[in-house]
Amino acid sequence: MRWLVILGASVFLAQTIPGRGAPAVEGFASVPGAKLFYTDSGGTGVPLVLMHAATGSVRAWQHQTSAFTGAGYRVIAFDRRGWGRTNVEPNAAPGTAADDVIALMDYLHVDRFHLVGTAAGGFVTFDTALSFPKRLRSIVVANSVGGVTDPEFVELGRRIRPPEFTAMPPELREVSPSYRASNPEGTKQWIKLEMMSRPPGLIAAAQPLKNTITFALLETITVPTLLLTGDADMFAPPPVLKMFAAHIRHAETVIVPEAGHSTYWEQPGVFNRSVLTFIRKH
Repeated sequence: MRWLVILGASVFLAQTIPGRGAPAVEGFASVPGAKLFYTDSGGTGVPLVLMHAATGSVRAWQHQTSAFTGAGYRVIAFDRRGWGRTNVEPNAAPGTAADDVIALMDYLHVDRFHLVGTAAGGFVTFDTALSFPKRLRSIVVANSVGGVTDPEFVELGRRIRPPEFTAMPPELREVSPSYRASNPEGTKQWIKLEMMSRPPGLIAAAQPLKNTITFALLETITVPTLLLTGDADMFAPPPVLKMFAAHIRHAETVIVPEAGHSTYWEQPGVFNRSVLTFIRKH
């Protein structure tokens, strides 16, 4: 059953999921300068928060939400400012996505949670782990260059992603040749969701990070960490993942065969099992 609910500043749709207790909802949470569009599977499970890529939005997590709720977790996702259905107030200070994560958790009365970020969402995941470690049970950073600003790492990025690479369509940069060859319908759906990820006519400035992220700073992370990438990821190939693993104490790593920068979409079964195996330990 599905119904419209009006509560305070939020309007959202709710849907009861058999056996889940509290209803699933989608709506808008008021935070300073914005109304964040979010989805919340409800239930009494441990909260797991999903942080989308720069080419995605809440809509992109369709392969994860059902798998993680089916495993007993309360799954929450939101559109960052400038993406999806989140509304940004004119001339408002941009804030930071890490602060928005915590503001949304406070709004939903969530204390500690697992945080899973892919690609640019991994920047926010690291930033949140550095700024609010006591709120986190664990973090998963997938297919991400992490926002690291060390000059040597920035130069490495220029070598593996020259201007010609940046000029390619998003699906060529972020979806592996294996997936594009084997799953043309899935590729079309990825392209459709990527095109829907930014509101029409809206060009929002990227939110700054709370921290200037360096490898030295990542060495201070104490939250249990899983690093994951695809072996065909042209942004964060396995050697880049190993650089991060060398600077994060006790980080676990997973390299997924025949997956590009969108491993969560291309290989959802492997991605979901890897995440669940890791977070169940924490």
